[in-house]
Amino acid sequence: MKQIHRLDVRELINGNPLSRYQKRVILLGFIVIALDGFDIAIMGFIAPTLKQEWGVSNHELGFVISAALIGLALGAIFSGPLADWLGRKKIIINSVFFFGFWTIATAFSQNIEQMIFFRFMTGLGLGAAMPNMSTLVSEYAPERQRSFIITAIFCGFTFGAAVGGFAASWLIPRFGWHALMGLGGVLPVVFAPLLIALLPESARFLVSKRAPAAQIQKILQRLYPGQIAQDVEFILPAHPVRQSAVRIVLSRPYRFGSMMLWLVYFMGLFLVYILGSWMPTLVKEVGLTVSQAALMTAIYQGGGTIGSLFAGWLMDRINPHRALGVIYAVGGIVTMAIGYVSASFTLLCLLALIGGACLNGANTGMNALSARFYPTQARATGSSWMHGIGRLGAILSAFAGAEMMAMNLSFEAVFLILGIPAALTVIGVAAKGLFAPTVATQTPRAPDAISHPL
Repeated sequence: MKQIHRLDVRELINGNPLSRYQKRVILLGFIVIALDGFDIAIMGFIAPTLKQEWGVSNHELGFVISAALIGLALGAIFSGPLADWLGRKKIIINSVFFFGFWTIATAFSQNIEQMIFFRFMTGLGLGAAMPNMSTLVSEYAPERQRSFIITAIFCGFTFGAAVGGFAASWLIPRFGWHALMGLGGVLPVVFAPLLIALLPESARFLVSKRAPAAQIQKILQRLYPGQIAQDVEFILPAHPVRQSAVRIVLSRPYRFGSMMLWLVYFMGLFLVYILGSWMPTLVKEVGLTVSQAALMTAIYQGGGTIGSLFAGWLMDRINPHRALGVIYAVGGIVTMAIGYVSASFTLLCLLALIGGACLNGANTGMNALSARFYPTQARATGSSWMHGIGRLGAILSAFAGAEMMAMNLSFEAVFLILGIPAALTVIGVAAKGLFAPTVATQTPRAPDAISHPL
């Protein structure tokens, strides 16, 4: 009689402290999302120079920015099912190289039409990289720390955008906008080969796809040296569902939760983008100087890093739906309050800091909520679709902001109206928590290591 040991990969990861190998995966995730943030923010840095050199209008620049956002949405929506079919690593590496290549192409644009096309193609890669990287990292993170780890790697986005700002301040005056755009493309193209060498495929994904045991064992031996027996069968808590990832996301147990994730992320990104894009214009109209408007907006964006880390920390300690609901609610109340303190620049900055921390932080926390909700075989699709539909909210915010400005609404009225999408985020999180909490972990759990005679 030969004994075969069955090893639950999820329990193995949950039962061990973070290893050096896991920390490397987290670092690689942080860098990928930082490159993503650098590239997404790059148009804001080159826009003034572009207007001066090419004589383009704000309307034309809006088309360039919208093209990238549309690409982001489509890239996220289509890459998720591919990652659940072909693997997270393949999609991540190809998307990083893809957006790097097209960013380099953008540096050689000769007119605004070429730039619109190149930024759309860049957006396809950018949209695929972020949600799939967060999915892979989530599958290497112990569940007790998963929310904090995911929100920590998403701090790479603001880090990358900040690095882009410093690079722009030095490169553009000396070498022009082409140099900054070129740097934004060269960095990911150079980094892609390192990902090939250093980034592992998700062990959970390989188990769900019934990959050869030797392939899984090689990864887990590097993860936890000396803990993996030679004759072992790797399992997950439940047998993989024999459905495509898309069918799982839209199936009865997951459908309502998916719709609530889409609603909340759509409204959350709508809020963050409309405030980030239009706040400088709004506060200038109530008497602030250009420098004060820029400072207030920077404080609003800067609060996101603090808020993201806090959201992840809180989600690991209390019910994640309750944590995000409270954070979104505070963010919405503070946003509405901004409309009533225009006479005090200090108060405006304080509320901008709190509002930015809450709204940006809660949006980052949604990635952790999505990772908790879906099973391994549909996690990339669920996360990517949430990102793709959320990006539609970012696109809509550009038109909604312009419409509100055209209506000549008062400062107070604008911020009161923004309380509506904020309220919808709270309602959506609460509804998901009540009616679709965490289906992925409700399946029977397999023992950690069981010996069965053959």
